[in-house]
Amino acid sequence: MKKILVTGGSGFIGTNLVDALLKQGVAVLNLDSSKPPKADHNAYWNGVDILDYANLERAILKFDPEVIVHLAAVADLDGTTDEHYDANVKGTQNIIDISNKLSSLKKVLFTSSMYVCKPGYIPKNYDDYKPHTLYGQSKVKGELLVKSIKDSRYSWVIIRPSSIWGPWFKIPYIDFFNVVYQGKYFDFNNTCTKTYGYVENTVFQILKLIDADNVHAKTFYLGDNPPTQISEWANEISIEMGKGKIKKVPFFLVKMAALAGDLLYKANIKFPITSFRLSNMTTNNILPLNDLYTLIGPPPVSRLEGVRRTITWLVEHKGFQVKQK
Repeated sequence: MKKILVTGGSGFIGTNLVDALLKQGVAVLNLDSSKPPKADHNAYWNGVDILDYANLERAILKFDPEVIVHLAAVADLDGTTDEHYDANVKGTQNIIDISNKLSSLKKVLFTSSMYVCKPGYIPKNYDDYKPHTLYGQSKVKGELLVKSIKDSRYSWVIIRPSSIWGPWFKIPYIDFFNVVYQGKYFDFNNTCTKTYGYVENTVFQILKLIDADNVHAKTFYLGDNPPTQISEWANEISIEMGKGKIKKVPFFLVKMAALAGDLLYKANIKFPITSFRLSNMTTNNILPLNDLYTLIGPPPVSRLEGVRRTITWLVEHKGFQVKQK
């Protein structure tokens, strides 16, 4: 039986990945400082912090995995110091150091981020970096640690998830569905087109990379193709929620709302839109997926079907009330 270790398996992508692995019947261990959101995952969870080297090493050596999927990270954009993102750098180094001691290990997938480059900047190659946040800088440092691995007995791959959404998601993408649900999303004729990824497709891509040959030392973006125009997607979500098409408003009104959101943010008051979010919503960010799709083919779930499954999850777990179609 294949043994797969998932760090950060209590997170959004991790929860979906652990689900898929359990359905495949493989032996799974989730190392995460947080408890799993699904009770039936507790039997496969060890509450270890990625920065606690001694306990981390003890747990990994005992499990002796054939594959490690390293998802554990601090993924928010709110940090103001490098130390806030230690898990992304020191945690990655811990996994590298411990992996060298594993005789059964065949492959490690190290999770980075699309934010190693700022939105709108498409890198010339996978060594071209242009982060715009401390979070992005920490992920660059993590990638460089991985790329400096010498003479490993195992193969390694770097994965860069795009904007991933779906069941078990959290801020910021659950906010997008929530804003549409509340009727507060408006089409202002200036929204962008981006590479998004439905989480079941992301898990499919991870599983395919686990089994793929000849991928050592390569980097892949994870996401769905074709890219998504945000207002079209919002319209799709709204219609599937039984709320009809979204309304249109002039762009200057949205700009004014974003400026108001900036002031409220400084006062620690949550508001659906800020200038930062508006910039993200109006900056195209189409990521290169050709390498991934050439290797493993297209993912199994359409955007519309992903929307429907996500709405079902929101109804069951977040109390959304939608009209039956």
